[in-house]
Amino acid sequence: MMRRITLATILMLSFLFANSQNVAIRNLRSGDLIFVGAEKDNLSGAINRVTQKKDSIAFDHIGIVEKKGDAIFVLHASSKKGAVEENIQEFYRTEKTADNKIMVYRLKDSFQYAIPAALVAARQMLGKPYNLTYILSENSYYCSDFIERSFRKDHIFALEPMTFINPKTGEIDDFWIDFYKKQHLDVPEGKPGCNPNGLAASDKLVLLGNFIN
Repeated sequence: MMRRITLATILMLSFLFANSQNVAIRNLRSGDLIFVGAEKDNLSGAINRVTQKKDSIAFDHIGIVEKKGDAIFVLHASSKKGAVEENIQEFYRTEKTADNKIMVYRLKDSFQYAIPAALVAARQMLGKPYNLTYILSENSYYCSDFIERSFRKDHIFALEPMTFINPKTGEIDDFWIDFYKKQHLDVPEGKPGCNPNGLAASDKLVLLGNFIN
């Protein structure tokens, strides 16, 4: 789930954030991706430290929108609930804090064809537990893993070597050393994975703006 982001990508996303618009619930479409802003501490902060260095564009969670008639749901892998389908209002209530933003991205027109198959794949994963190791597994999923797998048939996103190195120290972040020590695992530095910041940086997506419920 950990991947470094280039300075060019940070600057590009910073520009998009600064110039983005609000997105009302009525403007959501099936296949839109909902990104949840990262916090500064605990697990969220640890993810951000090794994947993104710009607070205004840092994400720690992601889900995919599905519309059914007048109802709108978010399919996502929740650390508390596992892979679930959740009403958009409940998702917003759970994920929104006083300090974070919830942003909406959309696949560019040339990649919209991948959405129906992605939603089918996402539904097939519902009910599976959350992957607390962030080491790829066929029996549990973490949030960006859930989305990458949903779109895997059409190669929309790609797995990358994970890194847990804090760029300020050049060493593996202390949080992650302790995190994996408690699970009796080695830090999976270099193992394949993905993270919300990496997915948000995809050139297949466009940022629509800040979601308002």
